[in-house]
Amino acid sequence: MKTVIQRIVRRPLTIVGILLVAFHLTMALAAPLLAPYDPFILIGAPLEPPDATYWLGTDALGRDFLSRLLMGGRISIVAALAAGLIASLVGGLIGLAAAYYRGLFDDIVSRLVEMNLAIPAILFVTLFVTGFGQTLPVLILVISVIKMMGVIRTSRAQGIVLMEMGYVKAARLRGETAASVILRELLPNIADLLAVEFAMRTSSALLLVSALSFLGLGISPPTPDWGLMIHDGLQSIRSEPWLILAPALCVSTLVVGINFAVEGISDALGLEAARGAA
Repeated sequence: MKTVIQRIVRRPLTIVGILLVAFHLTMALAAPLLAPYDPFILIGAPLEPPDATYWLGTDALGRDFLSRLLMGGRISIVAALAAGLIASLVGGLIGLAAAYYRGLFDDIVSRLVEMNLAIPAILFVTLFVTGFGQTLPVLILVISVIKMMGVIRTSRAQGIVLMEMGYVKAARLRGETAASVILRELLPNIADLLAVEFAMRTSSALLLVSALSFLGLGISPPTPDWGLMIHDGLQSIRSEPWLILAPALCVSTLVVGINFAVEGISDALGLEAARGAA
């Protein structure tokens, strides 16, 4: 562990990435305390320019833009983190189960993964939200399913390698159940891989959350969301460009920060193959 930390410290971009992620997480957690106004309340005239009262001005409805920017980060980050966590854990277990059972189960899982990867993500989301609604749980679930496919393939490949290890064969000879072998022998040995997968899927999930909200398929108004704020700012891009630049900067710096951190940490852990699977 000490060696891994030393490798990370030697990489300036990794440190920058970690600091960016820490900054955004801190701002998201402290948003209710930092937001000067209620993000849902009309507090001024529409499209007020930034001043001493409203640091980032007001939006097209007269709501404080800084407050909505801070609270919008909470929604985007929560959705991305939850989707990344579900995708990495559930996808990892399904991939290991496919590696353990092989045969028909492995074939079914592989075909379902290939089928899902062949369907454009936007089309999949559109069909899903049309049937179940544009709520945060639905959005997290559909993004988790999309991001899970790559995790299944990666964990399955690693699981096939681990199944040939002596300690796994010994566990099976002792008569341990499939669940015991998967949870006690296989899963701990791909924990580092799944940690990197979680970070990568969270990064791509954040972009997808913002893109879906921008297209009107994500978080529904009036809930503050970075993607929605970029979409709403398009109407006044020439006169009030900060309405687009501020949320776009938040999305881009968080995604860049996660990518820098993941690249450095995966290299330090010797998981270059996993990093390339994003």
